[in-house]
Amino acid sequence: MSAFARQDRPGNPAHNRRTVSPSQTTPRKPLSPPGVPGNKLGSVDSNVVFRARALTKVYRMGEVEVIALRGVDLDLYRGEFVVLLGPSGSGKSTLLNILGGLDSATSGEVIYADHDLVRATERELTEFRRHHVGFVFQFYNLIPSLTARENVAAVTEIARAPMKPEAALELVGMGERLDHFPAQLSGGEQQRVAIARAIAKNPEVLLCDEPTGALDSTTGIVVLEALERANRELGTTTVVITHNVVIAGMADRVVRMADGRIAGSERNRERRPPSELSW
Repeated sequence: MSAFARQDRPGNPAHNRRTVSPSQTTPRKPLSPPGVPGNKLGSVDSNVVFRARALTKVYRMGEVEVIALRGVDLDLYRGEFVVLLGPSGSGKSTLLNILGGLDSATSGEVIYADHDLVRATERELTEFRRHHVGFVFQFYNLIPSLTARENVAAVTEIARAPMKPEAALELVGMGERLDHFPAQLSGGEQQRVAIARAIAKNPEVLLCDEPTGALDSTTGIVVLEALERANRELGTTTVVITHNVVIAGMADRVVRMADGRIAGSERNRERRPPSELSW
């Protein structure tokens, strides 16, 4: 069995989501505040999904070194909605790619479910991405020749315990567009299909890289509502990276990045619904 095979741990909402439908909701567990005892490596905190410590990333282009991450320490908690905020070049996309197993760190540790992603093999990382993480990118990457339902089914066919494609599409408000092709959908609708595809395999973590970057404000808010609903109803830890400071208002926690470092972290007293946002 792979080191990243799903582990049955008591109290893990991941194992209470197997038969979720849009009419069934999973309560989100209380979040642990940053800095609580037990968040250091080698200790146990059942609420921590990711623990990154002293994380660095250096890109080498000939004799030139570009330092993208400079000793990042970060905990992500089960069920929370995090906005990773920063300008272009701050390192937020690099950090997201390392957390998702799409890139490797130069040094440091990233612990997921007691496994170090930095030292994982390519096969283990593939297993990790396939079964534990959903990705949403700025561009939708839908297969043009497949309907919305078929685009989602392409993922559920390889997942261990997926949602039905129809249920995932219903969750993001696309239940009436099941048999439409991408060319028949607006940009916001295509992004919602991409979100449905990401959540349909019931991942523990949803990582979103500028999901509203190619959309206008009105359409972007509809997409953010889809992400918020998936986080609330499925209990999926959700991380959204953006340079748009307005989106920070809908998060449980806002992590600010600058020059490859964590520049600050703050918890919102209340999460604003996406419908109250505008930019």
